[in-house]
Amino acid sequence: MREVVLDTETTGLDPDAGHRVIEIGCVELENHVPTNNNLQLFLNPQRDIPEESFKVHGLSLDFLSDKPLFGDVAERFLEFIADAKLVIHNAEFDLKFLNAELVRCGYAAIPTEQAIDTVQIARRRFPGAQASLDALCRRFEIDLSERSLHGALLDCQLLAAVYLELMGGRQPGLILADDKSSQTTSEALRASRPHRAPRPHATSPDEEEAHARMLEKLKDPIWTH
Repeated sequence: MREVVLDTETTGLDPDAGHRVIEIGCVELENHVPTNNNLQLFLNPQRDIPEESFKVHGLSLDFLSDKPLFGDVAERFLEFIADAKLVIHNAEFDLKFLNAELVRCGYAAIPTEQAIDTVQIARRRFPGAQASLDALCRRFEIDLSERSLHGALLDCQLLAAVYLELMGGRQPGLILADDKSSQTTSEALRASRPHRAPRPHATSPDEEEAHARMLEKLKDPIWTH
């Protein structure tokens, strides 16, 4: 089962107000486990970056000025995610930005049903508790020491660990034997057990007498037919 953990960094909070995607991070999962096949794209937003946004992610216009435009990497991005389920923390936000970029470049929008929203999963599992990525990392004791600023790829790696815990956690000690090994184990156990003769369970005379007295108290007992 292939899934892709996805996150973005942006110049602001609303693509309808002209804000743009400036970083995309993707981490590939197979059966909920990272494969080390990742994608990180930095993008030139062709606009200024507000100071409040810079304080969140630390990505400056000077750094991004020589990076490709979204349209230059759109096909590479779409080929990476393909038809995989997208694991996103607050999926509505990221999909709104990505779909604005995709539609602007003439591509189809990513359907909402392709996304798995970990915020919703966390709120169902822990009603009333904080559902931010930081809060979930603290709950599951996931190391946050490298997260001084938000970064799309780093946040994807943290979210992949959180997602694994939300889905029940890993059980590395669980090994399921195949039929051949199970049969060999059963045969070895039977061979190691000494033969025991059946235990006698005949009734004693006292027990037979007690049973007869009980039957005398019953009206037409079926045991005497």
